[in-house]
Amino acid sequence: MALDPIATLELTRWTGPYDDATRASAQDALESGKVLYFPKLPFTIGNRESGLLTEALSNGRAKNISRDPDGKIQGDAASPDESAHLSVMMGRFAESARALVLALFPGYAGGIEQARTSYRPVEIAGRTYSTRNDDKRLHVDAFPSRPQRGRRILRVFSNIHPMGGVRVWHIGEPFADVAKKYAPRARKPLPLEPWLFDLLGVTKGRRSDYDYLMLGLHDGAKLDADYQKNAPQIEFAFPAGTTWMCFTDQAMHAALKGQFALEQTFHLPVESLGHPERSPLKVLERMTGRVLV
Repeated sequence: MALDPIATLELTRWTGPYDDATRASAQDALESGKVLYFPKLPFTIGNRESGLLTEALSNGRAKNISRDPDGKIQGDAASPDESAHLSVMMGRFAESARALVLALFPGYAGGIEQARTSYRPVEIAGRTYSTRNDDKRLHVDAFPSRPQRGRRILRVFSNIHPMGGVRVWHIGEPFADVAKKYAPRARKPLPLEPWLFDLLGVTKGRRSDYDYLMLGLHDGAKLDADYQKNAPQIEFAFPAGTTWMCFTDQAMHAALKGQFALEQTFHLPVESLGHPERSPLKVLERMTGRVLV
């Protein structure tokens, strides 16, 4: 069966309102693990912000420049004036992304948690990382230091390249197919390990069985060279001036090429979903026959 992992929505505004049919079809696609693609929804950079479109703002160590919800910037080499402008630009994107998500999915409003915003001014192609940290390899998101305990990871992206550069992704097979391959191989925690990691500050909160399984999926796929080469996947180039979103804990994805993008992360409890049975937590619980959180 051919992969069909992208759902295109011809939206032209970030704030809605959107009709019932659009909202229902968007939620069905998103919670099925698809990438929602908005080819007519650019994020506009102001004249005073055009000087921020340079990779020189990166400190060269962090993958991205990040902004906490309180406005604090990290990972940059900006002057105080540039840092202030960065915070404003990234804050505007955070507000726009939140408005888009809540206009499309009003049922998420009660449980959604806004996390960090990131600015990605450095070209992906040619950057080298360890295999586990290399996001050019197909993966689902799972974070060793930040246990999710079943919460969803929703991310909104915009390509703001000033010269028309594309952002290239590979998008892979459905989550359940990946889980069947790698969940049985996932490392089980040692006795007291989750408690000890939490106590020592290795993790921000206690890992659940769900988190260990998701780390097994993330690492298993990334470390499997044969899977990376032969797994079902498509290549898609997101042009400058476009926006997209997906649950990155569910959609197999890899970012291969691109420069100058903004990204906003949200966390969402499974209970806020329209189709909680499709979530990675419920898929893995059915597969293992266990309560995982």
